[in-house]
Amino acid sequence: MPDKDLIVIGAGVAGLTASKLAAQQGYSTLNIESFVFGGLVLNINELDGEPHGSGAEYSSNLLMEISDLGVESINEAVTGLQQNGDAISVTTDQGSHSARAVVIASGAHLKKLGVPGEAEFQDRGVAHCADCDGPMYQGQTVVVVGGGDSALQEALVLAQFAAEVRLVHRGTTFRAQKHLADAVAAKDNIKVQWNTVVEKISGAEGVQSVQVNSGGQKNEIACSGIFAYVGLKPNSDFTPVGVKREVDGLIITDDAMQTGMKNVLAIGAVRSGYGGRLTQAIAEAGTAVATLKQMLG
Repeated sequence: MPDKDLIVIGAGVAGLTASKLAAQQGYSTLNIESFVFGGLVLNINELDGEPHGSGAEYSSNLLMEISDLGVESINEAVTGLQQNGDAISVTTDQGSHSARAVVIASGAHLKKLGVPGEAEFQDRGVAHCADCDGPMYQGQTVVVVGGGDSALQEALVLAQFAAEVRLVHRGTTFRAQKHLADAVAAKDNIKVQWNTVVEKISGAEGVQSVQVNSGGQKNEIACSGIFAYVGLKPNSDFTPVGVKREVDGLIITDDAMQTGMKNVLAIGAVRSGYGGRLTQAIAEAGTAVATLKQMLG
């Protein structure tokens, strides 16, 4: 007999919402998270649009709700999935668990720039959370890399503290929403460098400069910190062959969130076709649980 009706892999907004909705339907549910319960949204001090408030507060409320509903939450790293008769075995770094169905909501992590100095200066000027670290750069110069929503949102947060924010983007236009681009343009202390890539991060005890290449012309930006938001890599390496993936690792599903593996679904940032908004993560969790009701009865 399976240990649970459902195992949800991942405790970001998508995973926590799926756990909540499944428990409300009466399914015994186990939530497995390898890193921090709450996911990437924890780094956001003020959510852009719906839902409102801080990411940490929203995640904390979801965690309390699933706990009250009897969802079991464990901190383990999933290493594999296997069909085992009518059950699905989920292997982790600490053991094995089984369920009638699995929802993969393992999300994604920020891509690295892959340049010299990035690993060396991690947490010594190379950072990823403007809300967390912004006050450390009061009156200093920082570099933000990227042209999407996250990059512009973080640049705007850092602009509240830093004397100057150098926003480095490899393209000639932003991918971000217009209201974010307009807000960046209105900030006197945010300077945009178009058609520019970072080639090296240098320093001593901490970051002191970033070498950039602007259309073949190289120069140094003196700075105390660098924040890179150049896309996400899905956390899908543990999935078996039966769970089909795109070349970049995103899991392929149908409109009901079903993967190619029986009774295994995928939602949120790990899924091909996910739009990136919290409202979409919440909606996909609802679709997945509706599909589960048809599967499990």
